[in-house]
Amino acid sequence: MTVAACGSVRSIKALWETRIKRREEEQSRRSLRGGAMVRLSLGVWEDRAALARLKDKLQMEDGCLILRIEHEEWKSLPSCLIQLREVQEWQIHRAGLQKIPPFISSFQSLLVLDLSRNGISEIPKQIVLFSGKLTRLRELMLNYNRIQFVPVELSYCESLEKLELAMNRVLSCLPDQFRNLNRLQHLDLSMNDFTCLPDSVVGLPALEWLDMGGNRLQHLPEDIHRLVLLSEPCTHPQLASQQHRCVLRMGKLHTFWLQRNELQKLPENISRMSGLDTLVLSSNRLKDIPPLMEDMSQLRFVNFRDNPLTLDVTLPSRKMEANMDEEDQEDDREMYGREFMKLYIREARTRAYTVLDMHRTSR
Repeated sequence: MTVAACGSVRSIKALWETRIKRREEEQSRRSLRGGAMVRLSLGVWEDRAALARLKDKLQMEDGCLILRIEHEEWKSLPSCLIQLREVQEWQIHRAGLQKIPPFISSFQSLLVLDLSRNGISEIPKQIVLFSGKLTRLRELMLNYNRIQFVPVELSYCESLEKLELAMNRVLSCLPDQFRNLNRLQHLDLSMNDFTCLPDSVVGLPALEWLDMGGNRLQHLPEDIHRLVLLSEPCTHPQLASQQHRCVLRMGKLHTFWLQRNELQKLPENISRMSGLDTLVLSSNRLKDIPPLMEDMSQLRFVNFRDNPLTLDVTLPSRKMEANMDEEDQEDDREMYGREFMKLYIREARTRAYTVLDMHRTSR
């Protein structure tokens, strides 16, 4: 009887221990499910709060929907932003943004992407991948960031007209395919680490405005202005798939900023850049001015200040009249630069003739 009673007690004890263990496991599972639900609810509310905050940053200007964020901390952009894919322009400055989100490719209506003065270190391939959705992007500004290289994929942004990559410090090269940006008119590569003018930049067919100031350029291409043969797709069904045309390299360029570089001379071919009307060459290491530049009658503004030019040429001092408005004063300064260039070239020619006459006389 004693043995049977002990067996029954052990059985009952084991049964209750099993039931207690099952109940504890069930409570643990319920606790986990509850925690997950709490976290899920918290995530939903955080997304809703972030989306509401982003909606407050939307502005409508000239029929264009703009997302404008300035002087606020946004190290990353929340995925809920994708719900505002109708936005046509991003203006996000001084926000501490560290990267361009991969879902940028979903903004098919995006025309302008301005993320200047942040901490972005790379241009994502998604900007043109995933079926090339950003085909309407016209302006990309990434000034004052940490961009180290430009991906080949950027060359497929077929509508890009304006690109600014100033003050990224270590940027020093561009892919060869960069020349395929056939609509690019405005390019700012100032305050970087370029030691030569990339051939892919010289080959941009539509380029009108170029800033290479504040780099380490030591020379310009000798063939900076020559005819090249371009191949283009042909849309006519009865013609070959490619058609060709001759264009002048940098033939449309009208403004060229080259200040604060290490240029020691200019190529003679620069005088053939017939569309050039603004040329800034201050703070370089130029020792002479090419004589053929005297014929650049279209050149409206030129600046050779702070260069170790061989000849000491000084224009007569000119006082600006007190009643001159700002436009007249600017015209006067522009005239000063042109007059200095022409006077320098004439003086160099005169001295060359004098040396030649002295040489002939001594013979």
